[in-house]
Amino acid sequence: MLMEVKKNIKLIGYYFKFNLSAAMEYRVSFIIQVVGMIINNASFIFFWWILFSNVGDIGGYGFKDTLMLFSIMSTSFGLAFILFGNIGTISKMIINGELDSYLLQPKDPLMNIICSKSIVSAFGDFVYGIILFIISSDYTLKSIVLFLFFSLLSCIIFSSVMILVSSLSFYIGNGEGVSNLMGEFMVNFSIYPKEIFKGGVKFIIYTIIPAGFTSHIPIELIKDFNIRDFLMLIGVTIIWSVLAYMIFYKGLKKYESGNLITTKI
Repeated sequence: MLMEVKKNIKLIGYYFKFNLSAAMEYRVSFIIQVVGMIINNASFIFFWWILFSNVGDIGGYGFKDTLMLFSIMSTSFGLAFILFGNIGTISKMIINGELDSYLLQPKDPLMNIICSKSIVSAFGDFVYGIILFIISSDYTLKSIVLFLFFSLLSCIIFSSVMILVSSLSFYIGNGEGVSNLMGEFMVNFSIYPKEIFKGGVKFIIYTIIPAGFTSHIPIELIKDFNIRDFLMLIGVTIIWSVLAYMIFYKGLKKYESGNLITTKI
């Protein structure tokens, strides 16, 4: 088991270097996309600033608290699509029979599929999240370490949810719409103060759509660390990762080849 984890980490590192080198081959385009995404994201902060200037706080969250939500979600979202750029296209690949070349290689098929692509604009999301953290936090070494660690966990949870939902295409046919909708739900529920969610909606964002574990709980732990919530966050990350892995490989047995035999380097 430990050996497999090491192999997958090496594979992720290899693909990251390869994808970054490919993106940097066109440096002007890379910079434009990254800066463009930062500017696009910053426009939302402007509207939040206007809102908080008029209402004071929302659900006990001030402007800086909301910036923290944006910072960890943007960092983890960007990291997910930098390292696992294909998590948003798994459904399409399943339906079009595009998994063939990945299945022929002596590597873990799931890791091979999701790591083989990076989304260039995601670098902008990642950098933007880091900038927001610096602006919104009275950061210390402890808070920086926790922020980076929780961003990684949030990245894993978000990616796992996307993989699991996309894998439903093995069972129900074209699930691309459901996958895209889940991605939007994860992002949108993560960037709003948790106290505005009540009753059934609050239950949903901690279970079916675990957005509460990608931003709300990490931010609370950074502000006021406690071992119970920390262990719960670790446990939830493991559970979603295992579920995604199991659902994908169980569904893979139903996969129908598209006869698209190509070489992946």
